[in-house]
Parts: sequence; structure tokens; C-alpha cells
Amino acid sequence: MSQSQIAIFSALAEPTRFSIYEMLAHGGQLSASDIFKKFEVSNPSISQHLKVLREVELVQVEKKAQQRLYQINPKKMQELEHWIKKMTQQWNERFDVLEVALKREKAQL
Repeated sequence: MSQSQIAIFSALAEPTRFSIYEMLAHGGQLSASDIFKKFEVSNPSISQHLKVLREVELVQVEKKAQQRLYQINPKKMQELEHWIKKMTQQWNERFDVLEVALKREKAQL
């Protein structure tokens, strides 16, 4: 696992950041003020969470006039998806080997 992937999982491990990310996944592009409205914590706290998500490149921000519009960065999710598929393949291969070994053992009984 790369340092980038570790940073992504670390960022998403925090519940508020995970909630923000899910909001963006379901709602598409949202302004910072729209995001602030969904939480009962201070705006600076949410700003800090958004900063972390930007730093690990999970979200992209676009400035339009005085608004900051946030959206998911699909390239980062593809990076994680690739890692998850690789892990799934490795585990499936292990289970296949185990299945063969169990069948051999059963046949010997």
C-alpha cells in the first residue's frame, strides 16, 4: 500500500470527513456553505476537515466568485478501487488454494 493510499484511508477514518465525502458522493458539487449547514460544529472545524480532504486529493475545489465549490476527485477513488481489487484477487487466490487442500484432505478420509 502506498503512502498516498494510507493517507486516504486515514482521512476517511475520521467520521466527519467520511460524512462530508459521502455528501459529495451523493450530492455532487457542493459549496462550502452548503457543507457547513449540514453539521453542528463550527465552520472553522469543517474548513479543517475540507483541507485534509483536499490535501490527500480526495476532493477538488473550484473557486467561483466568493464561493468555493467542492467535488469528489474520481482519480483518487480509482486508485483505492485498484488496491481493493488487488487485495480481493489475492484473497480469492488464497481461498482457492485452501479449497483445493480441503478437497484433497476430504478425499483421503
